[in-house]
Amino acid sequence: MNTALTALVGCRHPIVQTGMGYVAGARLAAATSQAGGLGVIGAATMSVAEMTEAIRRVKSRTSAPFGVNLRSDADDAAERVGVLISEGVRVASFAMAPRRELIARLKDAGVVTIPSVGARRHAEKVASWGVDAVIVQGGEGGGHTGPLATTLLLPQVVDAVDIPVIAAGGFFDGRGLVAALAYGACGIAMGTRFLLTSDSPVPDEVKKVYLAARETVVTTKVDGVPHRVLSTPFVTSLERSRLARAVVNGARFKRLSGLSWAGMLREGRRMRRGRELSWAQVLQAANTPVLLRAAMVDGRADLGVMASGQAVGSIDDLPSCGELIERVMAEAEAALERLRAR
Repeated sequence: MNTALTALVGCRHPIVQTGMGYVAGARLAAATSQAGGLGVIGAATMSVAEMTEAIRRVKSRTSAPFGVNLRSDADDAAERVGVLISEGVRVASFAMAPRRELIARLKDAGVVTIPSVGARRHAEKVASWGVDAVIVQGGEGGGHTGPLATTLLLPQVVDAVDIPVIAAGGFFDGRGLVAALAYGACGIAMGTRFLLTSDSPVPDEVKKVYLAARETVVTTKVDGVPHRVLSTPFVTSLERSRLARAVVNGARFKRLSGLSWAGMLREGRRMRRGRELSWAQVLQAANTPVLLRAAMVDGRADLGVMASGQAVGSIDDLPSCGELIERVMAEAEAALERLRAR
């Protein structure tokens, strides 16, 4: 299935694995790319050295193209871009709009730039800056998300920009891929579906929680902006928390992370830029990487936040990335055949 996405980045199938923090490491990205999709390393939760090592591990496992997801507001974003260029990474993705100078530097080096957006105006802005494509995530998606459903947001963006558009938010099978193509997208990006594979590094006990889950909730208590996560007792406690509870949580996760109070507050202020957050939310923002790590790395579903798309309610198995992509493409071909028959 050849689309503008496969032509742009050189992958065999129009399927992107999103750069999830603490989940999308070298193992998952390499397995996805080797299977014909576009694997993406989630480097926002890595140091520069860890990111460089992850890139080299993927290169040692596959010759297929892959990407790296960066935080555009990170103090060392320019250094990280330099690493991507020197290591020959094919794609740079951004959860937030990248700065114009970073886009220009990446384009000059031949790196494909694909930011994620959650609104038509954001897509129009980054398109005018020269990005190569955009991932459009609707409200069904996990992690940071917006209020508009993919079925409404996707056609708005497709009609507004002249660059390839990749659909995200609510996708988990081949029928969704065909639907996205019908809307004018050039492929789909999936997070929760790739998190729930045998190649995902998430601890088995946490995967069991995901497989048993049928509901997600959108909360602003994690870092001050809407965040779609699994509905758990811990998230409920965050929803009820005030400043005193946030301080207690901060002390607890400070011990787990090894961060100083000053370091946690610096991280919180960085995440607070451009937002109207209370001090309780600032403390929670500083805790966010540790809250995610507690579940995704340490296996503490009782003490961590588990980002999840609404598609989790339709997932009940743990295939390998190869099996998943083969299945999605077979389902897509079957869906197309049914449409042709009609």
